[in-house]
Amino acid sequence: MLYVGTRTGPETLLAARQGIPYVAVTAGKLRRYWSVQNLTDPLRVARGLAESLALVRRFRPDIAFGAGGFASVPPLVAAALLRVPVLIHQQDVVPGLANRLLAPLAQRITVALPQTVARFPTGRTFLRGNPVRASVLSGDPEQGFRRLGLVPTIPLLLVTGGGTGALALNRVVAAAAPDLVRFCQILHLTGRGRGVAVPELGPRYRQREFLVEEMPDALAAASLVLSRAGMSTLSELAALGKPTVVVPMPRSHQEANAVAFAEQHAALVFDQPGLTPAHLVQTVRELLEDGARRERLARAIARVMPRDAAGRLADDLSELGARRGARPETGASSTEH
Repeated sequence: MLYVGTRTGPETLLAARQGIPYVAVTAGKLRRYWSVQNLTDPLRVARGLAESLALVRRFRPDIAFGAGGFASVPPLVAAALLRVPVLIHQQDVVPGLANRLLAPLAQRITVALPQTVARFPTGRTFLRGNPVRASVLSGDPEQGFRRLGLVPTIPLLLVTGGGTGALALNRVVAAAAPDLVRFCQILHLTGRGRGVAVPELGPRYRQREFLVEEMPDALAAASLVLSRAGMSTLSELAALGKPTVVVPMPRSHQEANAVAFAEQHAALVFDQPGLTPAHLVQTVRELLEDGARRERLARAIARVMPRDAAGRLADDLSELGARRGARPETGASSTEH
């Protein structure tokens, strides 16, 4: 197995932590808006394709897999040109530019949500759900309260804007926090460099940039989650059956993700411009006081996408590899970004 990515992306560290061999190739970003880098990035894409062709010839993979992102384009195009079967996975509801470009080259396309199936070619597209880290499913609520210095008998609101945070959402939460702590405790994950000033509120309000090892336990302990609509986070919340309030990033692919969950009554969704601190306080209070409503949300979000996506995708990769007369359990090549 070989993981191919960029030289500066977070995948470098992720692969190292898992002990996966990693190779970086040059990649230019595929933008749909004006930037001076649009003048040079085609050259970077061409260079990345040349590097990827050499890499595929050297590594000789049995299959190539990618899950979107501009870094996946050169390696997967190279694999297709050298007759290596390609599988792409679409996480968000609306396909990104990278996967739209790669779809004609893919032998199989998998998607996370039913709403996405019709956006790709019939006969090659299959509903699979999104893989979720095994560690997320093994969180311990008691350990979460203990490790984070929280009180098990007080409802916990977990706020997360993703790894890079969400400054506008953080500001709303900070403004609402003095009223929220009257009836719950808050674990506020702001994202790196996205912290906001909050008056001293005592032990019921904890602000952290992010969690790594403690995150599964924090999720397990949460009575309610306030989140952006990134599909990785939503997939974890769905796998855990967590009642969730979603505030998608405006004018982004997250809005379509949020609509898909709202249509299934799987989350409460609010537009960022219309979410005031007072409205947030009222919504959280009503949900925490209504256990039956939270349970309905929990059941609905747990049904929103298929389970065991990792196993299903592994079967897809094995099947495509077997068609080529290979041994996919030892020869799979990952170009996921």
